[in-house]
Amino acid sequence: MSGGATHRLRRAVWCRRRATAAGLALTAAALAATGLGGGGTDSGAAHGAGTAAGSVVGSPPERARRPPPLASAPIRIADAGTVRLLRPGDLVDVIAAERTGTRARVLAKGVRVARVPRPQDEGLAQGGALIVLSVPRNTATSLAGAGMSTSLAVILC
Repeated sequence: MSGGATHRLRRAVWCRRRATAAGLALTAAALAATGLGGGGTDSGAAHGAGTAAGSVVGSPPERARRPPPLASAPIRIADAGTVRLLRPGDLVDVIAAERTGTRARVLAKGVRVARVPRPQDEGLAQGGALIVLSVPRNTATSLAGAGMSTSLAVILC
């Protein structure tokens, strides 16, 4: 090869290296922006948690955030017929209504049905039917307290 051909070959290789490096940098930036970088730690997106407005995906506070621990919360639904429609894995909203007919309030949104025990005796269905929900611990406390004084109902999501 002549001196000019060698120079052109080296220049072409150098330009290709720059283009490859720029492409890799762009890919890394895109992965970091979408949270798919797999930086070795769990991100909130893997657990269904969204990002707060203005936060950077993969920032240290977000990586430290963990989903709340779940508890199994047995609750008695006032309408036993509604419970027959439920299956484990269904998502429901839990509604509390005072027995006096006042306005209903939502106690839990989009919680997962863990178990739907079979009624042992149809005579017990008059008082409602039991289901077990998988909910965060603080929500389980609210549901247990509300079940003592109010009628509970569910809405299928």
